Amino acid sequence: MFEKILIANRGEIALRVQRACRELGVKTVVVHSEADRDAKYVKLADESVCIGPAPSAQSYLNVPAIISAAEVTDSQAIHPGYGFLSENADFAERVESSGFVFIGPKAETIRYMGDKISAKEAMRAADVPCVPGSDGALNDDSAEIGRIAKSIGYPIIIKASGGGGGRGMRVVHTEAALLNAVAMTRTEAQSAFGNPTVYMEKYLENPRHVEIQILADQHGNAVHLGERDCSMQRRHQKIIEEAPAPLIPARHITRIGERCAEACRKIGYRGAGTFEFLYERGEFYFIEMNTRVQVEHPVTEAITGIDIVQAQIRVAAGEKLGIRQRDVSFRGHAIECRINAEDPRTFTPFPGKISVYHPPGGPGIRVDSHIYQGYVVPPYYDSMVAKVIAYGDTREQAIRRMRIALSEMGVEGIKTNIPLHQELMLDALFIKGGASIHYLEQKLAAQGEVKK
Repeated sequence: MFEKILIANRGEIALRVQRACRELGVKTVVVHSEADRDAKYVKLADESVCIGPAPSAQSYLNVPAIISAAEVTDSQAIHPGYGFLSENADFAERVESSGFVFIGPKAETIRYMGDKISAKEAMRAADVPCVPGSDGALNDDSAEIGRIAKSIGYPIIIKASGGGGGRGMRVVHTEAALLNAVAMTRTEAQSAFGNPTVYMEKYLENPRHVEIQILADQHGNAVHLGERDCSMQRRHQKIIEEAPAPLIPARHITRIGERCAEACRKIGYRGAGTFEFLYERGEFYFIEMNTRVQVEHPVTEAITGIDIVQAQIRVAAGEKLGIRQRDVSFRGHAIECRINAEDPRTFTPFPGKISVYHPPGGPGIRVDSHIYQGYVVPPYYDSMVAKVIAYGDTREQAIRRMRIALSEMGVEGIKTNIPLHQELMLDALFIKGGASIHYLEQKLAAQGEVKK
């Protein structure tokens, strides 16, 4: 096991990794920007290093500064958390070449799975079902592009190969709009990701977003930890996640989970990872793989009893997975609400000083958060300030506990989206289960609450 790990991230995930390290008896080094100097996890760390000014480009994305911090503190490994550099293959490569262990997959795996075209090719080879689409990147032949679209059937969606976070995609309903959509997506992809490559897929009109959590070691062992439903989204950003996914037969999950674990063995995957699928009419369609820990990992931890972050660290240290697939069992239901510092009606970010903070508690309630009374939410980063996780023996109990937790949670001085979560916990379709990825957007549009 490592003696000291540097945490190259901020916010709640920095605190989450820190707690996992402390339980393992590992010392932690936290890097931070000038804006995060007073963060809770900075105060709790064994050592901390300021790596630059508030803007991410000058701090959390500053690779030389992070590597230098690891060197001066004699760290042995670097945990990237999620976001920022967590899925940056060049960063992983730089970490390893500098003599440290990157707590995550190998750089070549990140690069391979980060490209959606090569990722789909790998999944097809592993018998993981994919959305019908083009065989690789689209070329410049207009007639060929039209032929592919016609063979797939409209509506189709044009996607950037290096895209993510809901960017670099465009839905096309007619042949007349096709070529312009391809050109526009290529331009956007080049600007946003430095890669103009695009491909085409069938556009599924009412799918759910269901993902499979996996763990794998460098010794060829891999297991899946079941599924999460992340369909409650706004602008492709997840709002609520839960495990297990309601109204999907367990045998379907077992079948797709086993294929994902086998895919990990075939590509030599190491660490925690998530296979993301669209699910429609009883079928799974692979869309991408996240080669890092997910924001929503706590709901899987709740129903399996497995500490995913600790598993990441152990695997990176060269240990074998301590579990086999038959050791993984699922019990109860868990729901996570992402609490953002934003106006609950316009969704405008709302940074500022927290004058009052009262986290919820009680049976089955977990709160992952770095905020405290008097903390100033900076305007430079993602607006998420907390995650509330409610666990129950049944989904109905988890929903009831979440309602209570949200009613107890007090945050003053800034605005949050707690009112939206309270509304959704009473929403008839959410309570029934099985809402599509478009449901929340349509609900907000009907209420006239989507920011114009």
